[in-house]
Amino acid sequence: MIQRVTAPGLFPPPTYSHASVVEAGTRLAFLAGAVPLDAQGEVVGLGDPVRQAEQVIANLSEQLNAVGSDLGQVVATDVYVVSSEPAVLSAVWDVVEASGLSAGPHASTLLGVACLGYTGQLVEITATAVVPEKCSHP
Repeated sequence: MIQRVTAPGLFPPPTYSHASVVEAGTRLAFLAGAVPLDAQGEVVGLGDPVRQAEQVIANLSEQLNAVGSDLGQVVATDVYVVSSEPAVLSAVWDVVEASGLSAGPHASTLLGVACLGYTGQLVEITATAVVPEKCSHP
């Protein structure tokens, strides 16, 4: 259902693919950015991008579950981190890797940005995922 592609003429990506191909007719979910808010709408892990990334992954997992999918079905993400330091971006990417999101590996872009929507927010992830058909047993 999902074909992950590494272009032979490009440098091999370490933990993501250059492209993901999904067969026509497959259900896809386009998710709003997962943010580091708790159930009360408060930013989790103020000043801590790793803790925020963990909350973002947890929230992304909830979004995926709500549409009948999971982290393993994600085909593309954009990972936004408020930082200009490669080490901070790498620390957030380590959380993404550990989550199972990169198990595909999925196509991803990691970006350092100046600001995100909530005061104190340091991480956000948008995602596109396959919504698998439910197996029906007689």
